[in-house]
Amino acid sequence: MDTLDARLERLERRCRQWQGLTFAALALAGVGLGVAAMRDTPTPSGELVASRLVLTDAQGRTRATLGADEEGLSGLVLRDVEGRPRALLGVGEDGSPRLRFSTAGGESLAELTVYSDEAPRLTLSTPGGADLFSVGLQVDGSSRLELADADGRPRAILGADEHGSPGLVLVDRRGQTRAALRVTPADGASLVVEGRDGEVFRAPGVQ
Repeated sequence: MDTLDARLERLERRCRQWQGLTFAALALAGVGLGVAAMRDTPTPSGELVASRLVLTDAQGRTRATLGADEEGLSGLVLRDVEGRPRALLGVGEDGSPRLRFSTAGGESLAELTVYSDEAPRLTLSTPGGADLFSVGLQVDGSSRLELADADGRPRAILGADEHGSPGLVLVDRRGQTRAALRVTPADGASLVVEGRDGEVFRAPGVQ
C-alpha cells in the first residue's frame, strides 16, 4: 500500500499539471481576444493622427508647428532660430485660407487671404502695421487697388466696377477726393479735378 507521503506527492504533481494547463489556456484565450480586437478595429496604414505636431532643429529649437489655436485657426507656422513666427499658412474658422509673412516682432508685412471662396486680397504693410499696398477682387466681381502713404491712408485708388468700367481716384491727406477719372459702361469718360482753393474743373462726358 502506498504510504501517505507517496499519495501527497502524486497529488501535488497533478495540481502542478492542472495549473500549467490552466495558464496555457488563459494565454491562448488572451491571444485570441487580441487578434479579434485587431480585426474589429481597422488601422489605416501610413496615417498619423495628432492634434499638434512640432518640428525642432538639431539644437532642439522649435522651427515649425502644425495644429490649431484657440481662435479656430488651423495651419502651419514656420519660425526663425529664435522661435519667433515668421510665416503662416492656415485656414480660418470661417474657412478662409491665408498666407502671411511677419516681422520678428509678429507684425504682418505681406498677407494673402481669400474670402467667400471668390474674393482674394493681397496686402503689403509697413513694420508698424500700416497697409501701403492692397489689391483684391470683391464678391460682386469688382476689383480695387489702393496705394497708401506711410500712415496707411489711401491716396490713389484704381479699380473697375462689376461691369468692368475702370476708374482712378486721387485723395489728399485729409481723405478728400481731389481728382477722379472714370469711364462709364457706355464708354463715356469724365474727369473731375478740385484745386486747393475749392475750384472744380469738370470735363464733360464723351458719349
